[in-house]
Amino acid sequence: QVQLVESGGGLVQPGGSLRLSCAASGSIISFTRMVWYRQAPGKQRELVAGFTTGGSTNYADSVKGRFTISRDNAKNTVYLQMNSLKPEDTAVYLCYGWNIITRNDYWGQGTQVTVSS
Repeated sequence: QVQLVESGGGLVQPGGSLRLSCAASGSIISFTRMVWYRQAPGKQRELVAGFTTGGSTNYADSVKGRFTISRDNAKNTVYLQMNSLKPEDTAVYLCYGWNIITRNDYWGQGTQVTVSS
């Protein structure tokens, strides 16, 4: 069974950093698209950063220059390095993947990020 499991969330002060991880139960090479989303209370889910099908990356304007998405195929893990965090970054962060073998969407359970002094 294919699963995506996020980790790395927590409470951090404004200006701080966190690194989120999204570990796949199988090879992430079979995921042609992997994306980090976030959802804050009362707000719509929004794309934060992702790898496109072609392998390039895209970012929400609000996180450009602060967040970096990366992947380690050997560890079947996608990361989201978040620097210079702001209170408005507070949200549940979710990992999404499209698997080309199963041709299904997969979502992780989410990890809470809270930025507060």
